[in-house]
Amino acid sequence: MRTIGLLGGLSWESTATYYAAINRGVRDALGGLNSAKIVLHSFNFDEVAALQTEAGWPEASRRLAEAAQHLEAAGAECILICSNLMHKTAPVVEQAIGVPLFHIADGLGAALKTEGRSKPLLLATGPVMEETFYSDRLREKFGIDAMVPDKEDRAMVHRVVFDELVRGIISNESKQAYLGVIDKAMKAGADSVIFGCTEIGLLLQPEDVPLPVFDTAVLHAEIAIKFALNT
Repeated sequence: MRTIGLLGGLSWESTATYYAAINRGVRDALGGLNSAKIVLHSFNFDEVAALQTEAGWPEASRRLAEAAQHLEAAGAECILICSNLMHKTAPVVEQAIGVPLFHIADGLGAALKTEGRSKPLLLATGPVMEETFYSDRLREKFGIDAMVPDKEDRAMVHRVVFDELVRGIISNESKQAYLGVIDKAMKAGADSVIFGCTEIGLLLQPEDVPLPVFDTAVLHAEIAIKFALNT
């Protein structure tokens, strides 16, 4: 079994989802007492969040690249950044290591294409919805143009992530607000919903949503499982 390297703590709430999903997938595949071989670097998210500014991104990239190198030295045979937003650092991290970096948008794009979904609604933090580092990868590699909510709804979606979900706060009011955004998008022609923040699965379950759901944390974990098991 190959060893998986996780850059986590971005936030730890979703890193716990990764850890559970990867271990569960290995156990289900192999049975018995099998679990995944994982090395984890867990950041203090408060320190990383403070660097999520135009001036701070170079330092954030340096820190993630250094941590990825430490994971590789500890035996990791692949690296996952357990966050959509922190994939802004992916080009720097990828250049710093000698093992594969599995980009979170690639598993998403492949799944959307396989399922024939061409007009997904992207729910994520503000930069993921508004900047190009994420949407361009989906468009250029997979031919998918994701929809995003309007400005007011984008602000609400972002606020819920940073004020609630990364702090472990799950609110029914916020759940209903997210469902309202999804309803608007469905009426505008959305054919699916992307949980483009790894914490959104803490607030919404696929069965809550009237469209097919693509949870990036789950899809990312599935890539790691396949790699670990060489399947």
